[in-house]
Amino acid sequence: MRRIVSVWLPRWPVLRFLTAQGPSGDIAPDRPFVLTIEASGGPRIAATNPAAEKLGLFAGQGLSDARAKAGGLLQARLLEADKDAQALRRLALWATRYAPAVSPWGSENGGDGFFLDITGAAHLFGGEDALLEDLITRLGKFHLSARCAIAGTPGAAWALSHHGAALPLSLAEGREKEALSPLPIRALRLGPETHEALHRLGFKRIGMLIDAPRAAFAARFEKELLIRLDQAFGLRPEALHYIAPPPVYHAQRSFLDPIFTQEIVVATARKLVARLVPALERDGVGIRALRLGLYRVDGEMRQLDLGLAAPTRDPAYIARLITLKLDGQTRGLEAGFGFDCVSLSVTAAETIHSEQGDLASSGDHQEDAQNHARLLDALRQRLGADSVRQLKPVESHIPERAEILVKADSVKAAWPTADADRSRPTLLLPQAERADVIALIPDGPPRQFRWRGKFHSVAAAQGPERIAPEWWRSSVFAPTRDYYCLENDAGQRFWLYREGLYGRETDAPRWFVHGFFA
Repeated sequence: MRRIVSVWLPRWPVLRFLTAQGPSGDIAPDRPFVLTIEASGGPRIAATNPAAEKLGLFAGQGLSDARAKAGGLLQARLLEADKDAQALRRLALWATRYAPAVSPWGSENGGDGFFLDITGAAHLFGGEDALLEDLITRLGKFHLSARCAIAGTPGAAWALSHHGAALPLSLAEGREKEALSPLPIRALRLGPETHEALHRLGFKRIGMLIDAPRAAFAARFEKELLIRLDQAFGLRPEALHYIAPPPVYHAQRSFLDPIFTQEIVVATARKLVARLVPALERDGVGIRALRLGLYRVDGEMRQLDLGLAAPTRDPAYIARLITLKLDGQTRGLEAGFGFDCVSLSVTAAETIHSEQGDLASSGDHQEDAQNHARLLDALRQRLGADSVRQLKPVESHIPERAEILVKADSVKAAWPTADADRSRPTLLLPQAERADVIALIPDGPPRQFRWRGKFHSVAAAQGPERIAPEWWRSSVFAPTRDYYCLENDAGQRFWLYREGLYGRETDAPRWFVHGFFA
């Protein structure tokens, strides 16, 4: 059974503007105040405060007419739609303290509220009525007056929050038709053209549309009318665009007294992970990515995202990573007046496989993989995910194409490939550099070479390893390469190649230094 909360914030743009300007702003809240938008024929009112409404000013009215009506008392500013949307998104993030599935309203819903999917979460707050009471009380502390309703569909919840008489309201399942029938047709979120056409035909209440023949509506009106009706009554699904994908695993804890220190935050996160372990074990998965939500008393919310190189269910290990992440934050914990709620959501989970191999090597392999994953995790939390990279093998025989640099987000990218038994240098130059070589025969190994102005005598040579060009990638001719591993008298080891087959591809092969061995 789906349960959706509709949270409507009447006069949201005005409240957001007045809150942003603070008590020292030039707008007097007790005087008539409107926000305007540019329109054909001049600016028009987009939002009003209560003082302006008492004078008979309304949304859609021309600003010049409003000034004539209100005289010199009227205060007007341009509507800041982008800032309103950003502030609404921050408020929606704060509302994830009740449930992780929150959807801020777009322009089709008015842009002045959000949906909250509390399916299966209301019992954590003592039931739906207690949840609504807590939500409205907390919003009131932010000087926001909210109209809230709970129903089985977003459409029904929206209609009741805007036009319901007794709010807050928690509508029982299956009573949508009974509750919506007396509401005006604008409660269906119809476009202005459809709304005006229905009004001219005498349809003023939703109940007048419910039992009317659908064929006549389908022939005369756009699909919008029947879609909105079906969505309101649960006959057609309505997809909500959540601020973040709802996690499969989620846990949170609220505090009567706010917490301030990093140690308590980390300890709480560890307990929340431990609370999720039974469900993770049941499903045979581990945490690959998580989001820690810290809800401040003043309404601000801070999110901490962690990605892991390998799945894990170890609360102590995850707590250490959170500590490293917080230690690396330049601005610190930013607790402000304290956090009164901490949540932990698993945003990505991955199956934990039980690897089995031969007795001699399987244990060492698993231990190496675990150590590698933990090193990657520690570096990423300390330095940042974008600052840690690793080489990933790709399908190519050409050394400079055989690996690419990628973000180090998984241990899988670093495991050896089928070419791992071939001798490859620890350091590969970005571009091979020319070298002058002396060899006993044109197609033999070097005996001496000069590179970067310095002579090297070859004490030992291994090779050649012949690498043919990848003709299927390009029609342009590329010479064959013969690679040698060379060690000089000082014990330094170089990786050189001869470009071109002597007597077949060229009469004067060129030599290049391509890398170094440890």
